[in-house]
Amino acid sequence: MIVNDKMQTGYSYELIHKPGEGFHPEFKPELTPKQLLKMGIFGGKYMTDCKSEFPSDWFSEAKLSPEISNPELNYFGISASKPLSYWQAKGWIYHEDPRGWFQWYCRYFMGRRCPDDARQIKRWKQMKRHIAQIQKNCPTGFLDCRKKQRQALLHWAYDSRKI
Repeated sequence: MIVNDKMQTGYSYELIHKPGEGFHPEFKPELTPKQLLKMGIFGGKYMTDCKSEFPSDWFSEAKLSPEISNPELNYFGISASKPLSYWQAKGWIYHEDPRGWFQWYCRYFMGRRCPDDARQIKRWKQMKRHIAQIQKNCPTGFLDCRKKQRQALLHWAYDSRKI
């Protein structure tokens, strides 16, 4: 795969697994990238200029906002994100995935494996602390409770609608 978009030019990677297969045994996302895009994540702004890298059906029902982030497009209708500049300043962005975790997840889902996999899977697992907070503080199925945490979990492919 060769990538040429606003954030990467001439970046290439190899797909060594079929899409959705060959995941690390501890990495069990509950939602696919296509499902996440359809539900509404990152205010619709995420990955609007790199559709050619991924299957077109991922974007057929995606909630996108190419110009600016629109939190109303998020599943829970709330912003639960820090700007990319925040993540960059913290040093949390791996050079091969300049858009962050979700870009890594999309590429991982498609079959790419890279040296950053272990770190990203560890970060994904750490999001479970938000699940514990929702379970502790919200009635089961009451989606209006802790909407910001629920949206954040959604960004990380956890489906808090089940909690």
